[in-house]
Amino acid sequence: MARMIGRRLLLSVLVLFVVSILVFGATLLLPGDPARAILGQQATPERVAALTEQLGLDRPVWERYFSWLGGILTGDLGFSAATQGPVSELLGGRIAASGLLLVLTALISTPIALALGAWAAVRRGTRTDSVLSGSSLVLAALPEFVIGVLLVVLLATSVLQILPSVTIARPGEPVWTRPEQLVLPVLTLALVVIPYVVRMTRATLSEALDAGFVEMARLKGLPERTVLMRHAVPHTIGPVAQVFALQLAWLAGGVVVVEFLFRYPGIGEALIDAVANRDVQVVQAITLIIAAFYVLVNLAADVAGILADPRIRTSSGVDA
Repeated sequence: MARMIGRRLLLSVLVLFVVSILVFGATLLLPGDPARAILGQQATPERVAALTEQLGLDRPVWERYFSWLGGILTGDLGFSAATQGPVSELLGGRIAASGLLLVLTALISTPIALALGAWAAVRRGTRTDSVLSGSSLVLAALPEFVIGVLLVVLLATSVLQILPSVTIARPGEPVWTRPEQLVLPVLTLALVVIPYVVRMTRATLSEALDAGFVEMARLKGLPERTVLMRHAVPHTIGPVAQVFALQLAWLAGGVVVVEFLFRYPGIGEALIDAVANRDVQVVQAITLIIAAFYVLVNLAADVAGILADPRIRTSSGVDA
């Protein structure tokens, strides 16, 4: 098990290294001159040249990359060209705000999705199964911004005006001090995640319920609840965990759209502002943070799947 986790960690580090190269290269392709974008079109050539030297934009690309990468490895995310302050200070509160959205989404969507998927699998072929499958298919086809707009229309404007349509916290005020402003963003993200997990739970649990080992357990006279929980469910944890991890990892990037829609002060809004201001250091830091979260969540899902599913564990040589 230790060797397997070590190999996955090395692969994750390699993926992050490649991503760092791609992120750094992509920011170089952003149109315009960062120094002029910061100072404005009326800035004199002398001021532009001075800021270019201050930001290190006159150095070779490879030297700038390794300098940036060395700072990332030591916890130094660089300085924001727009605020002239450390990027870590700019993103500290925003990372916490976005993390709160992801945690609340996971806590709400996980039990609901697993329960609905298991219910649909147990009641295969019934009207309940058809309604759940059809509803999840429709929700899975809707982009997150469409779901968000529909929720705003339903709960914040035309029908039921019970929630704020955008974030109402004052600048610098923690978002959790006003819980009502978290409802719509969290509900939007949950409705994006739940359909995929429901469909995967139903598919994997249905397959397990039709397997020979489950039929053998039934022939032994075990209660259906015991057959379901002890024999069928463990074989669904791995695939479901991987799908749920992919959805959470996707939310780390999809949260950008939701935060922009609700004017939520997280990393999504910070990324949009940084791109508009040509704040390269902030763009690089946020993109790499999202990529690292994606890689780590998928690593955790792989390990959880191997631990939970005896078939995968045996084929991986862990039992040996």
